[in-house]
Amino acid sequence: MRIFVSIAAYRDPELIPTVLSCLATARYPEQCRFGICWQHGPEERVMPFGGDPRFRVLDVDWRQSHGACWARSEIMRLWEGEEYYLQLDSHHRFVQDWDIRLLHCVEAANSSRPIITAYGAPYTPGILEYLANEPLQINFDRFTEDGIAIFRPGPILGLCGLNLPVRARFLSAHFLFTVGSFVEDVSYDPELYFLGEEITLAVRAFTSGYDFFHPSEVIVWHEYTRNYRRKHWDDHVQGAPFGVAWHIRDAMSRTKIARFLTQPHIGPFGCGTARSFHDYEVYAGLDFQSRQVQASALWGEEPPKPIEPRTPAKSLPSRVQIVLDRAKLPLEALYGCQFWYFGVYDEDNKEIFRRDLSAEDVGVLLTKNWPDISIELDVASDRIPVTWVVWPFSSASGWLDRLQGTVSRGEDRCFVPS
Repeated sequence: MRIFVSIAAYRDPELIPTVLSCLATARYPEQCRFGICWQHGPEERVMPFGGDPRFRVLDVDWRQSHGACWARSEIMRLWEGEEYYLQLDSHHRFVQDWDIRLLHCVEAANSSRPIITAYGAPYTPGILEYLANEPLQINFDRFTEDGIAIFRPGPILGLCGLNLPVRARFLSAHFLFTVGSFVEDVSYDPELYFLGEEITLAVRAFTSGYDFFHPSEVIVWHEYTRNYRRKHWDDHVQGAPFGVAWHIRDAMSRTKIARFLTQPHIGPFGCGTARSFHDYEVYAGLDFQSRQVQASALWGEEPPKPIEPRTPAKSLPSRVQIVLDRAKLPLEALYGCQFWYFGVYDEDNKEIFRRDLSAEDVGVLLTKNWPDISIELDVASDRIPVTWVVWPFSSASGWLDRLQGTVSRGEDRCFVPS
């Protein structure tokens, strides 16, 4: 059973250690077939696997690179019908017998189109490498100002020694293992840049009939900081004498992704036909039009089986009004913030609603020079809202003072209408 290993690498000194770790720990390294897009300069290391037939390498001058999704799209062209597909970044370490462990996960998933995915446990490269030992899942973090869902790693809830994979809501672009037909079913859109890659991949894969699972053990480790290497957005800047500036690619990509998430289509680089876009929203617990998140998704709970009929949870629509005294807010919250977090919590102090207002949205709130700042949140949840939190985030100072209050019909003017 051959495994096509896709690695997109941009000026990364960890590429060769990643490949060596992959080969050294595989039970059957002879079954690995590597597709690598190596974007580098003449001063950076040459790939030492030129004579090895297992390697198909695209040698690209870093000035000609169009970004991560473009590189992954180019790598998919190198696939030659291998039975399995493993997508990685170029900064990884691998557990012993990772290939057999992944095949066992596929078998245990009991799905014709399983995807084994996770955010890799962190490691730090070097002579004495630190390797974390807790498997991680992919949790919803927030919607960006243009409505793109982004994620963060978190521990797998209720693991307790479980040896079976658990269902997942989202996909990781740096660790994704599935059947080889994924290359044809969910081919990469080369026009996408970086942010939003994972949510579009999840929607397209789910609607194409793929089921998502987190392994219940560490399979790979991933380097998260990026501090040791040049990034695409470090080099491809405005005024550079080559290519297109990264922020232009990013803006075009985000516009395309935001449109897809609110006006989904079927076809190339769009949804599949095995399930609907709405099926994915129900499964993942997201509503892209209203930018709302179900409590179970916020808490990182395992999603329901997509093949089972589901009775929607009883929704209790509430309008929560929050009124802030402008005079009590620090100047940095008013004029120096990247975004404001708005959260609503139930009686168990669990977040049941979240909305982030961008600096532009906050500016609109502040245009009227009134002593009070008022915002209304439409909260749809099966839990009753009890408290609210407003938490400004500054690029310079990080999280500022946290503001909170009680949702009531009382004189504090933060209420849920009858």
